[in-house]
Amino acid sequence: MFTPRELALERGWPGKLQDDRVIQVAAQTLEAFFTGGGQAREHNVYPLADVALRPPVLRPPSIRFFEDERTFSFGNTASIYGPEDEVPAPAPVESRFCVAGVIGGEERIVGFTIVNDWRAPSLDAPKDRDFATSVGPWIETDYVPEFDFGSAYEAAARNTRLRAGDLLVAPPFAVGVDAASVDGLGTVAARWSAT
Repeated sequence: MFTPRELALERGWPGKLQDDRVIQVAAQTLEAFFTGGGQAREHNVYPLADVALRPPVLRPPSIRFFEDERTFSFGNTASIYGPEDEVPAPAPVESRFCVAGVIGGEERIVGFTIVNDWRAPSLDAPKDRDFATSVGPWIETDYVPEFDFGSAYEAAARNTRLRAGDLLVAPPFAVGVDAASVDGLGTVAARWSAT
């Protein structure tokens, strides 16, 4: 998701990155694209420098934070921020950057993105983590993760249905840093301010 900087759209438009540009795509054609059933219809083209990236999943139905391949806890789906957004924090925070698998329309992982699982260590659980989750900057379908997302998927899907947009978040690969990058997945900044 993105917005041309001069429009500053809150939700943004779906798009795909190609080199140093973002191509706006029709939202109604994305499911076919992610399930391998066709191409997303293209619209306008914008230079990457002229857009702000939004979370690629604006309102995930669920977020599961995995401690290992079998153990997870749920996150707050109402507190999603983009990869460049400044997060209002209730106390001093710590960044916890993770790779996340994104569930598609066929109840399968269709791609991967970066997540910052913000924590406020001075607060008691679960309030130490439910104020913000940063997601983005995009979903990459060709990324090969190190974490065992197959086992995590089995644990998440046991006795329930997974829905398009659900996030399965691996344990952190970087903690307490100002930004984190993963080849193929981009960079997420850790910007926050006290509320």
